Amino acid sequence: MQHLKRITFDPNVMGGKPCIRGLRVTVGTIVGLIASGYSTEDILKAYPYLEEEDIRASLAYAAWRVEEIELPLSYV
Repeated sequence: MQHLKRITFDPNVMGGKPCIRGLRVTVGTIVGLIASGYSTEDILKAYPYLEEEDIRASLAYAAWRVEEIELPLSYV
């Protein structure tokens, strides 16, 4: 995915959490803001060094990770 090139991992930045372009803004921060009702415009105002494509990349990465995680089945 083209979007995922904007997501970086560096153990020296935010403890290796997925970040946007090596900045100290995590994917989790962006997804959490959107889940809390913040608009893209609100986020870009709060983080002027981000780009709209960064927000789309965060959502794409989060959606991809959700699909890739395998959870054990619970047997009752």
